[in-house]
Amino acid sequence: MRKAKSTSPFALIGGSMGFKLLRDSGSRLKPFGRIQTPFGPSQAVHLLEDSGVLYMSRHGEKSYEVSAPFVNYRANIWALKELGVERIVSWSGPAAMDESFQIGQILVPADLIDETRQRKQTFFERLGLGFIRQSPTFCPHLSSALEAVCRKRIGECRSDAVYVCTEGPRLETAAEIRKFRVFGGHLVGMTLVPEAFLAKELEMCYAPLCYVTNYAEGVRPREFRPGVLFEGLLDDSEQRVVDEAIAALPDIAMAAFSALSGQPRECSCGQAMERYRRRGDIGDDWRSWITTGADH
Repeated sequence: MRKAKSTSPFALIGGSMGFKLLRDSGSRLKPFGRIQTPFGPSQAVHLLEDSGVLYMSRHGEKSYEVSAPFVNYRANIWALKELGVERIVSWSGPAAMDESFQIGQILVPADLIDETRQRKQTFFERLGLGFIRQSPTFCPHLSSALEAVCRKRIGECRSDAVYVCTEGPRLETAAEIRKFRVFGGHLVGMTLVPEAFLAKELEMCYAPLCYVTNYAEGVRPREFRPGVLFEGLLDDSEQRVVDEAIAALPDIAMAAFSALSGQPRECSCGQAMERYRRRGDIGDDWRSWITTGADH
């Protein structure tokens, strides 16, 4: 465990295969370890020395150690802020709720529906803070940079999808998927909430980079297959394109960060708490906003 020191304005939060992918690809990883926060220790942080970008695996570094509802999101986001991060790309592998999406498709979602129930959603428990507008949900400049890289490398990038975040760890029922489609959802996953909302509370830019892992329950008829990932929702023939998509994500994120390097943040993300600042409720030190309400 260690205290943080400022290192990088950029961070990539990876999924369950992220650390292994980076390690096996030969990336030079400088470990920072877990960062101590008022909400407990974060997941381990590494510096990608070739790019100067920080990396964190939200589920742990040995595959899927911590399922989505039990990730300490507040500690993770606090740690990245403590390390000087201003912009976060978060990769996620949701399922598609209709067949207009292709397995392995890489995209940048436009919006979010929160269907979680028990997660710690805010840094500001017992405090009169956090009444923050959520449009745009994700940083438009960071999202645009990701979209531009995808279009250049892949030839396209869908950017209109609505991501529905469920509680988990179970997968959704077919009836729930039908409900989410009525709500206007396109993708269903378990990881973007409360990450996106917490990043906004600390005035950080946040954008998801997603790849479609499978079709959700009821979209296509699939027999139950015991002992395999998603119990049969993903065909063996589809696994290869999913693996190829996962392998492409770090380079896409790094290229987007490179395009933004040295550019000032002209989005509204850095002013999410301005009303409270002008009112005198908070000062310049963001740590002082939270510690009085920390409860983990």
